[in-house]
Amino acid sequence: MSSAKSSVSTVSAFTDFKEITKMGLSVSVVFSSLAGYLLGADIINGLTLLLLAVGGYFMVGASNAYNQIIERDLDALMDRTKDRPIPAGRMSVNTAFVIATSFTILGLISLYIINPKTAMWGAISIFLYTCVYTPLKTKTPLAVFVGAFPGAIPFMLGWVAARNAFGIEPGTLFAIQFFWQFPHFWAIGWFLHEDYKKGGFLMLPTGKPDKGTAVQIILYSIWTTLVSIIPVFGYTGDLKLSIVGAILVFALGLIMVGYAFRLFKERTNKVAKQLMLSSVFYITMLQMIYVADKFLI
Repeated sequence: MSSAKSSVSTVSAFTDFKEITKMGLSVSVVFSSLAGYLLGADIINGLTLLLLAVGGYFMVGASNAYNQIIERDLDALMDRTKDRPIPAGRMSVNTAFVIATSFTILGLISLYIINPKTAMWGAISIFLYTCVYTPLKTKTPLAVFVGAFPGAIPFMLGWVAARNAFGIEPGTLFAIQFFWQFPHFWAIGWFLHEDYKKGGFLMLPTGKPDKGTAVQIILYSIWTTLVSIIPVFGYTGDLKLSIVGAILVFALGLIMVGYAFRLFKERTNKVAKQLMLSSVFYITMLQMIYVADKFLI
């Protein structure tokens, strides 16, 4: 019996650990970083790839843990977050803080071994997410704009890890993921609007799911698509994209833009969820196309 209880306790602790660090989100961010590295690397270094994956995971996990510590009282008010480890009482603030600080230190060390610039951008990401974006979420809808900065760092972080330099290439990767944040998070803010209101979060540009918000989602979806094909014109240094790659990326963008127009027309939570899923599909496929374009075309 005690063995069974111990097993259940271990599983529960691991589940809470995954939740406090948002393991799924962390893995997706690592994917972006690795894609950026593959785009920037002349010769692929296995150790650098491993350090980038580990360091990136630690940095994102730390940011999420700090976020849940700061927002623990607000999380308790929302259906979506009330069962998180801290508001549910399964994890103490001190335990979460130990995880967050340990992840910060280990993440910085891992990224610093690659090169100091990579560690610097990782540290900037944690600071902006934790100390600027998180407190602003209950103050102003501009929090999404601020949050787009740390959210856009991972894709370019990989390039910096590969080249130890910041230039037009990582800047372009940053811009792609920066503009993408808006349709993605506004779609989430749309279908979770009522729940966010319980916590006092201001996640939509007009403060509510209306035509004004839908118009801005359309605009940022279009800008995301246009910025994503800029490398095909040859103005982004060593970051290149073939005509075939650009056509594929543009087609993906049209799907996302199509859902944005549908949201403007129908203004339902169902379409907002479809837009969110299409945005995830877009950024994932874009990164895969960029990498495949470099190595196969």
